[in-house]
Amino acid sequence: MKQYSSKEIRNLVLLGHGGEGKTSLAEAILFLAGASERLGRVTDSNTVLDFDAEEKKRKISVSAALSPMEWKGTKLNIIDTPGLFDFAGGVVEGVRAASCAVIVLSGKSGVTVGAEKSYKICEQSGLPRFFFIGKLDSDTANYYKTLDALKEVYGSSVCPVVVPIMEGNLVKCYVNLLTGKAFVYSKGKPSPASISADDYAEYYDALCETVAGVDEALMEKYFSGEAFTAEELTAGLKAGAASGELIPVFGGAGLDPAAVDMLLDGVVDIFPSVFDCAPETGTLKDGAETSLKADENGSAAAIIFKTIADPFVGKLSYFKVASGKISSESGLINARTGAALRVSKVMYVKGGKQEDAPYITAGDIGAISKLADAKTGDTLCAATSPVTLKALEFPKPCLSMAVYAKAKGEEEKIAAGLIRLMEEDPTVNFETNHETREMILSGLGEQHLDVIITKLKTKFGVEVLLKVPKVAYRETIRKHVRVQGRHKKQSGGHGQFGDVWIEFEPCEGDELVFEEKVFGGSVPRNFFPAVEKGLRDSVKKGVLAGYPMVGLKAVLVDGSYHPVDSSEMSFKMAASLAYKAGIPQASPVLLEPIGTLTVHVPSDNMGDIMGEVNKRRGRVLGMNPGAEGLEEVVAEVPMAEVGDFATVIRSITQGRGSFSLEFARYEEAPPMVANKVVENAKSESED
Repeated sequence: MKQYSSKEIRNLVLLGHGGEGKTSLAEAILFLAGASERLGRVTDSNTVLDFDAEEKKRKISVSAALSPMEWKGTKLNIIDTPGLFDFAGGVVEGVRAASCAVIVLSGKSGVTVGAEKSYKICEQSGLPRFFFIGKLDSDTANYYKTLDALKEVYGSSVCPVVVPIMEGNLVKCYVNLLTGKAFVYSKGKPSPASISADDYAEYYDALCETVAGVDEALMEKYFSGEAFTAEELTAGLKAGAASGELIPVFGGAGLDPAAVDMLLDGVVDIFPSVFDCAPETGTLKDGAETSLKADENGSAAAIIFKTIADPFVGKLSYFKVASGKISSESGLINARTGAALRVSKVMYVKGGKQEDAPYITAGDIGAISKLADAKTGDTLCAATSPVTLKALEFPKPCLSMAVYAKAKGEEEKIAAGLIRLMEEDPTVNFETNHETREMILSGLGEQHLDVIITKLKTKFGVEVLLKVPKVAYRETIRKHVRVQGRHKKQSGGHGQFGDVWIEFEPCEGDELVFEEKVFGGSVPRNFFPAVEKGLRDSVKKGVLAGYPMVGLKAVLVDGSYHPVDSSEMSFKMAASLAYKAGIPQASPVLLEPIGTLTVHVPSDNMGDIMGEVNKRRGRVLGMNPGAEGLEEVVAEVPMAEVGDFATVIRSITQGRGSFSLEFARYEEAPPMVANKVVENAKSESED
């Protein structure tokens, strides 16, 4: 592929709700530009960008994918992102590499939650954006209804650029309001159409009025009644899109790539090049901030925004160059570790394929294979000018499941595979809960976890089962007791003898509190540590369901010993016997972990969320106005009751809601809950 300068590059990310046609639009773009030989279809599993085996099988995008193309002397890096919220990590990756965005909507479904979220992401990231209303080749699609819905949500900043002229429920032709030219499309190929200016006058006037608002000279011309030239309209749109004051709206199809060429013209003519975009912000070694313009003559700096882990090919690191050039001769270091990097070659990425490149210039996107000790979010920079670029902020995992091997002895293989997959997807978390002795896999939803365990099987050859994780309960006592623990054993030679009287009582804190109040030397002082050791070993396992004992104070008050047969082991055993005898008499109870649940939801869903909290034995502590029009609910809920809360809140709020959960403390579990936990523990013990 020809080398382009940063003034000739656009990094275009496609955003939107799942099923709205992002991948189909990307395929149409690549086909029209000659970057692919055929028009790929998601239903046929033959697209350039959904190249992963899971994407082909499920017919959805599960990660960000990239392919470069050329259009009218400009290089476009097309970045297709997932629309399902379970794979939001791919959106973060795509947005980090992008310089502009097209938010894709279906003319059949209107303004979706995914479109709203995409718009917010663009606002937060400062990305200039278009709306593309697609699927207009369907007789149930309605461009104008969707346009009105956009205006209702985003106001007068929304301005149509390419509109369809309708004949009944079908599109007759498409008009580019900038030029006033209309085209009929057949298999993506345009033919001029003859229409009256009256057919689109209303929308042309709306475009002129909106564009006039971004420039005083244009405003004066508009009020004087003079007509704008196509160049003036384009310049006004370019200024308004760059500042975020205007959001141009294009219409088209996708599967039959009608009007996609006009969208590409708009991307080239209206969106700023990577050189003209706001510079990247970096942090120097001394903590000072610096700006990095997309200038190929600057010092080399790039951000790794995506990683692919393959057990056969090795790791592939996707990067965007913020400044300078990246090549095998760049002399790079990893800003996070300070280690020098060995770069054998740099490549362009086209879906699942790579093409060697002499270098990747400022603003462009490339990949490096087998980059040692580098991960998503790392900065690659010149050793002579160390700088750290802004890392990626991924959503935190919110659904956790326990992982069990289908075949015995494969636990290490599972752990190794999941650690590799964590490199590829930072929204995945894997850890071992040493208390419950379970491997815990966390992700963004059920489909997300399903994809992970399928990749574990296909990439690393190990099959697993997912189960609801065990809850880390605790046990404590509610009563004071005084008991004896007596250990006596006689076998040939020296015997074993230890005798203690211990008082157990409740106290504050998690750790065992041990004291001794022995008078008259009934238990020699040198055996006190053995008694304490026996008790500390014992409290690791409670008497109800085998969970750790907390809030316990043990006072050694009396006992006896034998001058020959007593030993540290004897008194350790005696203490253990006292524990086993005394705790059941001290009104033992089960404690369950309580978490602080903070939920952000639209006001319309407040009642449903409050009902969910109550249903889960929660207590609402307060409600506050939240950010971005959401309401905040703060509650305390037993952590055993919120395992599927991520799925439920997504269903209730159609994906608009979010939550966080933090451990607060332990509380006594209700009898029904405690009895069930004890019964389950006994069943597991018998098994």
